[in-house]
Amino acid sequence: MGIIQGCAAMIGFCTVFPAGRAAPFDDFARHNYLMPVAGYLIGGIAAAVTLFLPVHEVAAALALVLVMLLTGYHHLDGLLDLGDGLMAHTSREKRIRALTDSQIGAGALGLGLSVILLNFSGLLAAASIPIMILVAEVLAKWTMSCLLTVGRPFKEGSFSYTHSFSKWWFPLLSLILCLPLLLLPNGFSLLAAGVAASLVVVLLLTTIGNRLFGGINGDFVGASNEIARAAVLIAGALVLTL
Repeated sequence: MGIIQGCAAMIGFCTVFPAGRAAPFDDFARHNYLMPVAGYLIGGIAAAVTLFLPVHEVAAALALVLVMLLTGYHHLDGLLDLGDGLMAHTSREKRIRALTDSQIGAGALGLGLSVILLNFSGLLAAASIPIMILVAEVLAKWTMSCLLTVGRPFKEGSFSYTHSFSKWWFPLLSLILCLPLLLLPNGFSLLAAGVAASLVVVLLLTTIGNRLFGGINGDFVGASNEIARAAVLIAGALVLTL
């Protein structure tokens, strides 16, 4: 029963769907390893919609719009906040203030546009947009689960609260939920390349967070979704063309 409630809470937290909205936040926090479940839902819908589109460029753009829309642009907001934080110089306190305020500056626009362009170019290079958007969205959610476990909070908040429930084995359990991707065409190559790309994103964001901010917060986790999706898409395109 706890896992079912956790799945409902996960869908309510990660998507625009109302399922799980009434579930306690604890259900999400205690079962944050279920993140890939939301990835299958979001990526699956985007894959189904774009499956029969004959124009590759239109399918790529629509797939990207759908995955961001179905999350309510919640993770994109974290990416924009991270961009502002990274562009704030002089002191850690100033960076944290820029990261956590509600204003949107040049850093937010620059990082947001850069990552969106990388997502779009990765999809354009994909032999199959439906397959790649599904793989990328599931592994992007796995990346978030990893950060929720290995990240070090720099302040009290929803991230630190969720982090307090995470166990060292959560990323491993979350990765098991990604294994059905092996059933897809070229599944082993795509999963291996995607996992490697996701781990690079986890290492990059935790290193940046620890050095510049003294840790990470929920904005880093949201940003990891957008950055990891781009990294997985590009890694998948590269591994299938080499």
